[in-house]
Amino acid sequence: MKADRYLLLLAALFFATLLTACGTRPVTPRSTAPIDSRVTEAQAQSVTITALGLVGTPYRYGGNTPESGFDCSGLIAWVYRTQAGLASPRTVASLQGWGQPVAPADLRAGDLVLFGNGGAPTHAGIYVDEGRFVHAPSTGGQVRMDRLASPYWSRQQVAYRRP
Repeated sequence: MKADRYLLLLAALFFATLLTACGTRPVTPRSTAPIDSRVTEAQAQSVTITALGLVGTPYRYGGNTPESGFDCSGLIAWVYRTQAGLASPRTVASLQGWGQPVAPADLRAGDLVLFGNGGAPTHAGIYVDEGRFVHAPSTGGQVRMDRLASPYWSRQQVAYRRP
């Protein structure tokens, strides 16, 4: 099991390196105003790599460790605590007030993606770049990577936050 996790982490690191070095992403104009953040660029990359390394971890409602499994806010809490030393709110609804709002053009790897249909968000994940995010989706599932543009997620209201 540890060997599988190690290989998955290496694959995630390789994938993240490709994303960083690729250079094929179209240039999106960014706003000129800096976004206040407690997370450095290096910490944001560690958050992203760690989240990618957790793909395949079982979903468990209330779960907040790789050993016990994760729900969506537990995944965010564990990754940010271990990689950036930050304690995040433990509920998805509370995440909407954590950090600063981010415009879609200003997204960076490690930002939060919050989904809902009006009112408080009901699901959250960690943005990994190029329109993809890692999340713990539902009972019986596993932590996985999805696209914001997929048919299901593109129908949701989405907000972005930078801790």
